Amino acid sequence: MALSDRLKLKIRESARPLVPEFVKPLIRDLLRPTYRGAQEYAFDRSRSVESDIQEKYGFSGDLLQIFVNNKDNVVHKWHHYLPIYDRYFSPFRGKKIRFLEIGVSLGGSLQMWRKYLGDDAIIFGIDNNEVCRKYDGQVAQVRIGSQDDPAFLRDVVDEMGGVDVVLDDGSHQMQHIRASLEYLFPRLSEGGIYMIEDLHTAYWEYYRGGYSAPDNFFRYVGELMHDMHQWYHEEGQKHPAASTGCSGIHVHDSIVVLEKTKVFPPVHSIIE
Repeated sequence: MALSDRLKLKIRESARPLVPEFVKPLIRDLLRPTYRGAQEYAFDRSRSVESDIQEKYGFSGDLLQIFVNNKDNVVHKWHHYLPIYDRYFSPFRGKKIRFLEIGVSLGGSLQMWRKYLGDDAIIFGIDNNEVCRKYDGQVAQVRIGSQDDPAFLRDVVDEMGGVDVVLDDGSHQMQHIRASLEYLFPRLSEGGIYMIEDLHTAYWEYYRGGYSAPDNFFRYVGELMHDMHQWYHEEGQKHPAASTGCSGIHVHDSIVVLEKTKVFPPVHSIIE
């Protein structure tokens, strides 16, 4: 048994008699192999998080200040996500947009989005962990259910009055990511953004990923790109639910962004 595995076992054994039942699901989430040994990527907190993000990514926007000055519920973000968030979400600031985050965890992310997007934003978070119900009404609405349950997703979107932005920070399971996308993308408003994060998990077996795994989400993204170019081949669309109306796909480190706008058959002209 590896040292990390023995350590996890000791934590589980020592925590079992002391931890209240309602906290145990959160501990299981922290102990699962989410980041293939998170210490490999953990930032040295003796250094400045703010300076690290500013120096590496040249980013010093409002979102950075909201993140580094957080004094509320725990928020956990990879440093390079901050400028990516700002790039795609800044046009929605101060507007009455409908923002859905899949995955509530410890509640800090919803608080971050409230401060960033403003009071007019309609913000909902969904999670399958009953513990997250306690965050309902703090800064956003929280609903408990599975991200791969179409009936649940339908009810949430209906309650929101539609959806303009989706951020998938949920289970990271390959099949769940795809199920949520194929249900929610057709319901995304025109001009909307669908962002999926933590896609390093596409390479990890725990999430049904792997470099050559059939369910690796990046393989699916490649098929979506073929669908976008349906005009130029005879294979048709393999995933019309996620590719119809998709005008752009952006791939960043561990993040995929899909843009939703009206798509027209391509034409070209010669002007003489």
